[in-house]
Amino acid sequence: MALNLLLGQTLGFTGDPFQQPWQEVTRHRRDGAVLVEDGHIRAVGARSTLTTEHPQANITDYGKDLIIPGFVDAHVHYPQTAIIASWGKRLIDWLNTYTFPEEMRLSDPDYAAEVAGRYLDIALIHGTTTMASYCTSAPGSVTSYFEAAAKRRMRVVGGKTCMDRNAPDGLVDTAQRAYDESKALIDNWHGKDRAVYAITPRFSPTSTPEQLHALGELWAERPDCLMQTHLAEQTEEIAWVRELFPNARDYLDTYAQHGLLGARGVYGHSVHLESREVDQLAEIGASVVHCPTSNMFIGSGLFDLMGLAQAKVGLGLASDIGGGSNFSMLRTMAAAYEVAQLRGMAAHPAQLMWLASEGSAKTLHLQGKVGHLGAGAEADLCVLNLNSTHAIDQRGRNASNFWEVLFPTIMMGDDRAVRQVWVAGQPL
Repeated sequence: MALNLLLGQTLGFTGDPFQQPWQEVTRHRRDGAVLVEDGHIRAVGARSTLTTEHPQANITDYGKDLIIPGFVDAHVHYPQTAIIASWGKRLIDWLNTYTFPEEMRLSDPDYAAEVAGRYLDIALIHGTTTMASYCTSAPGSVTSYFEAAAKRRMRVVGGKTCMDRNAPDGLVDTAQRAYDESKALIDNWHGKDRAVYAITPRFSPTSTPEQLHALGELWAERPDCLMQTHLAEQTEEIAWVRELFPNARDYLDTYAQHGLLGARGVYGHSVHLESREVDQLAEIGASVVHCPTSNMFIGSGLFDLMGLAQAKVGLGLASDIGGGSNFSMLRTMAAAYEVAQLRGMAAHPAQLMWLASEGSAKTLHLQGKVGHLGAGAEADLCVLNLNSTHAIDQRGRNASNFWEVLFPTIMMGDDRAVRQVWVAGQPL
């Protein structure tokens, strides 16, 4: 196989900058190099060292551009690609007005394939190489997503969205169908190529206790799968959950009672958590996913990034397309910074970059495989131009250190900042 050596600045992590001083776990090289072979990173180091050790390698010199892992988006809804940035009110209105009608369209396999391909291409343009997506309740929408990802050689997570109440007739299934169809999809896709399956109840209000229990049983049978759902996104939603599940102690308990709380559980949003929920998530080793552009766009609230990090709850970052208003993980990092500021804390650029790569990969139990710039990781890479616009470039010229050069790209960057993407060791 071809041996490729990429030259440029490099940025990687050896630990969690929320749990350790960021200076101790961050590895930045101005004269960096990444050696890629057979779809994997073989080495990361100084360009002088790796060019001397591997004179036969094909060299791509990115100059002062920054080589990082491809971004990992830990919570998206690819079926909502076409309705991103739709004017709306609150979560339930938005679901009824835009989401459910659009998801019904994806029962057409041709349309599902079109949207899946379109979404993945847009994500790649923005430097995102791995994501965890909710599909629709139609099994064909899951097949279309995994087929489109396999065509692009991408590592992705996905699952059939299960709902048996409080949704249109064209989208609801039953407890048995949710179990049977999810199980068949797991058998067909989990571990095939670079596909990872996530058992996916949309959220408690759209699943009866019987369906939640059936999916909990399936997860117990296939504990190697992930389980993804929504949790404590909006106050009205939480009040609705209390009405639907009067015997539950809180929102998280509606999942715990039915076997849907575990270390491989991924809980999107988690904006309005009670202290007991935080403690239980930390104790069980489950993860929550911060969706800042979505939380602001739909008016959900301010995620407690630093508080949850202090409580040692696993943290990921996500665009939440299409409730989220931007495909870019750069813009998502910027929004996470802004939300933290509104809560009185300033997240460091190293913490933001970790969230969009290592943190999200860890949330999806893909740590060391994706989102990581180190030997043995899969070679999904993003090359950032840190001078992509006049506004960013002029700020960078006044910078006194690397972080002052990087931060303007986090705050003001978009797809123009993505110079190159590599997937499975191949440049796109």
